[in-house]
Amino acid sequence: MSKIANAFAGGKAFIPFITCGDPDMETTAAVVRAAVANGADLIELGIPFSDPTAEGPVIQGANLRALEGGATTDRVFELVKDLRRDVSVPMVFMTYANVVFSYGAEKFISACGEIGIDGLILPDLPFEEKEEFLPLCHEYGVDLISLIAPTSENRIAMIAREAEGFIYLVSSLGVTGMRSEIKTDLASIVAVIRENTTIPCAIGFGISTPEQARKMAVISDGAIVGSAIIRLLEQHGKDAPSYVGEYVKSMKDAISE
Repeated sequence: MSKIANAFAGGKAFIPFITCGDPDMETTAAVVRAAVANGADLIELGIPFSDPTAEGPVIQGANLRALEGGATTDRVFELVKDLRRDVSVPMVFMTYANVVFSYGAEKFISACGEIGIDGLILPDLPFEEKEEFLPLCHEYGVDLISLIAPTSENRIAMIAREAEGFIYLVSSLGVTGMRSEIKTDLASIVAVIRENTTIPCAIGFGISTPEQARKMAVISDGAIVGSAIIRLLEQHGKDAPSYVGEYVKSMKDAISE
């Protein structure tokens, strides 16, 4: 059984997204540990990329700051090795297919398995092309996590049936970023997912307040938050870990009510 299932075993999961190396690797490590100490159930780590097509301006800015600060894929792997000395919750990478290709797919995925990365999210990898990576992911024990978007429509059931780890349900069209409200009929999408798989489903994109997280957790198995956390890093830099910890606690409390 996938270790990712552990993140959902105790109730609704809160999943923070953190861009590795923004503003530096030491701060990233401290932010991850603060998030876990305050109730994060699974950590989504972004590997910086120069052209992050799924991201809005907040996370794009984090990618640029991280790259300017010297972040590389190898340094991200070293960061995870350090974190795994005391962080036991599941961790997944979110990056782009080009990052994996340029590193070497087998080298990248085998390293993920070695350092304790439990899953891989590639938002620019079409479902129909996942065979490019899936055999390697199975060989090295890494779940290839599927995204379902409001535009998936008649493909939702098919994607759900073949899903691994958890399903990342994209709340709304467009790129990542905070939204004042989420208008997509997510409950009906979750209903189709539930009919086709027992894999947990967490909702991301646009969630920033405890109230939004609570609403998303009512209809799904958890909430994923990125831009609101990156905004704290942008504002507080190396002092961000305590602020992120407080924020994670407020969000975890909200979805646990």
